[in-house]
Amino acid sequence: MSKIPFNFPDFEPGSVWLTGAGPGDPTLLSLLAWHGLQNSDIIVHDALVPDELLRAAPKDAKLIYAGKRGGIASPKQKDISQRLIELAQQNKRVLRLKGGDPFIFGRGGEEIETLAEEKISFQVVPGITSASGCSAYSGIPLTHRDYAQSCIFVTGHLKEGKLELDWEKLVQPNQTIVFYMGLVSINIICNELINNGMDKKTPCALVQQGTTNTQKEYISVLKDMPALVEAKKPKAPTIFIIGGVVSLRDKLKWYTTNAED
Repeated sequence: MSKIPFNFPDFEPGSVWLTGAGPGDPTLLSLLAWHGLQNSDIIVHDALVPDELLRAAPKDAKLIYAGKRGGIASPKQKDISQRLIELAQQNKRVLRLKGGDPFIFGRGGEEIETLAEEKISFQVVPGITSASGCSAYSGIPLTHRDYAQSCIFVTGHLKEGKLELDWEKLVQPNQTIVFYMGLVSINIICNELINNGMDKKTPCALVQQGTTNTQKEYISVLKDMPALVEAKKPKAPTIFIIGGVVSLRDKLKWYTTNAED
């Protein structure tokens, strides 16, 4: 095997690496993230980090579970941030390992803001975000000259049972919309988009457990997706992709699993 022709930064004791684990397939981890994993003393990980990555950690590294799965009780964000500070102050190499990319609906900014206030040394290691990973493994390009010249990422997380978004701005021609955490709010999303002018026959795809060997894709049009979800009962984590690019899926689909569509 060829030697990697470049050097990695040192993972210094007393520092925190905020690291993206990618969307599910452990082989999508970056080289820099792998370097951090192999040189960490403590790994503070979210629920969506693949088990294969945790098993690949050094045998003497301590694993600390931080939760962060929708609908399931997890440590509070302020408690996680405080724990990172305490561990770094113990002169440990702390790997904060998060699913996807830590800066895209991952609260990574909140965590390193707290570290910065306490003058804790940190580094950010980007990861492949769920939108790009899951769409690629589904054969759905997020942009395409004939279908979409822009793409927008939106959180579908409900707050007090409501989803407060500027729906009119979301309904734009030649634009792909990707909803993170949109499964529980699928009815609201589809109804609001249609009520604000989106064609009810707009293609859409719900991708469950994308990039893993249990990936499933539920393909429909906007008006019919809620009924499909009710019938099939997909499980989180999911990504909801809306736009003309979804129509390319049958032609471009390359990744197959044992799971049925």
